[in-house]
Formats: sequence, C-alpha cells, structure tokens
Amino acid sequence: MNFNAVPGLVDVKQAHGETTLVVDPARLIEAALHLRDELGFNLLSDIAATDYLDRPSTQGFQALPSLKPKRFAMNYHLLGVRTGAPRVRLQVWLDEDEPVPSVVTVWPTADWHEREAWDLMGVPIEGHPNLRRILMDDDWEGHPLRKDYPIGGEPVRFSGDE
Repeated sequence: MNFNAVPGLVDVKQAHGETTLVVDPARLIEAALHLRDELGFNLLSDIAATDYLDRPSTQGFQALPSLKPKRFAMNYHLLGVRTGAPRVRLQVWLDEDEPVPSVVTVWPTADWHEREAWDLMGVPIEGHPNLRRILMDDDWEGHPLRKDYPIGGEPVRFSGDE
C-alpha cells in the first residue's frame, strides 16, 4: 500500500511487521480523512498516548534508544474492515500542553479513547465534544500515567486507626 499521498506525512516506519505513519499534528484530520476515505481504514480500534519524558532507558537492551522528537506520542491504531484486514498506526508527536485535534468526527469510536488520553496523560484534545475525566474522579489532581506524576499514593486508613 502506498502512503505517500497522506496529507502532512512526515515519516513512514516499518518495524516488527507494523507500519507507522508519522504526520504533522496540524494536519491530523486531513490525514485521518484520507486514510478512511481513500485507503479504506474505516475502523479506529484504539488510541494510545505515550509519555517519553526525555528519560531514555535501556529496557534490557545493550544500547540506549534514540531520543524521541517530542515528549508525547499519540498513536491511532487503524484497521481496514475487508479481506486481508490491513492495519496501520497513525502517529503524532506533541510537546507538553500542545493540543491535538479530535478525530471524533472521523471515527466516532475516538470519543472515549481521547477522553482517556486526556484523563490519564493530560494530552489536550482540541475540539472534543465532551472532554472531561472518564476514569478518575472529577476532583482528581494531575494525570496519573505521566512519568512525572508523583509516586506515593494516598495514605491508607486501617480499622482501629484514630
């Protein structure tokens, strides 16, 4: 499959039998519409936000991985529901507090996935119809899956404690 006509295409990566299309965040909607309407990727199965926070780790490998272009990656996992079921990952890179446009108008299944990315990672989703917490309590402070989220938790109360 040829992805060269995808709007805003920055890079095409092939690794582990998977194709990743890196696009400019400002052109995400155009790229999403092209992938859905022209190339037939009509199902968004997941959105995964990832925090890299400039802390490279060997993760058991012999060498450090390369530094990432920005702190956060938003990964949109797409499937073409047809014979052969092609898959592709659409990826954008974001700095802290840099918004990404909502793809709810392209794939309605993005609704809860984008809310989860906001709730747990703090990635601002511009134009989302109902951007509010989905897993954490409304009064929760911070975003618990970020690498800079303080570890330590809440004090636990035991019966008999006064």
